[in-house]
Amino acid sequence: MRDPSRVLQTLARVRVPLGFACGVTAWLLATPSRGSLLVGGLVALLGEALRIWAAGHLTKAVEVTTSGPYRLFAHPLYVGSTIIGAGLAIASERVAVAVLVALYLSVTIGAAIRTEEASLRARFGERYTTYKSSPGASDASRTFRLSRVVANREYRAAVGWVGAALLLWLKAAYNGAF
Repeated sequence: MRDPSRVLQTLARVRVPLGFACGVTAWLLATPSRGSLLVGGLVALLGEALRIWAAGHLTKAVEVTTSGPYRLFAHPLYVGSTIIGAGLAIASERVAVAVLVALYLSVTIGAAIRTEEASLRARFGERYTTYKSSPGASDASRTFRLSRVVANREYRAAVGWVGAALLLWLKAAYNGAF
């Protein structure tokens, strides 16, 4: 029998290539319209805004971040990704795509969170346990920095969802939705 932690680590590690495969499937199934692209795009933009805000507060593997959106969510980058996924599902205007997105996100982000939390507990011990048990506690001196957004390579997520939105727009244009 396989070790469950190894399965979770594998799922967390392959979530990006698996996401591309799910993205292609979602695009093939999608029937976007002008309205669905507008609403879904706005939802996805909110998710990316949350990710940028989080990335601007985060210094990975150096500290437990407690400022910005980390006061509200233990994993704001994943919350942002989930919102982006919801936006892209709305933009696709297909229930099958929404189910695919929900399944993909629940499996891969769930695995990523569990493996990440184990790593953070091992690295930071009591500091991370305290953070998890005291939501809302914040380092008020920590401010948003655009340099952290770049260092955390948040531009990759932005390019990804904008690319997906453009592909959906092209499909809608090709199908005469405009």
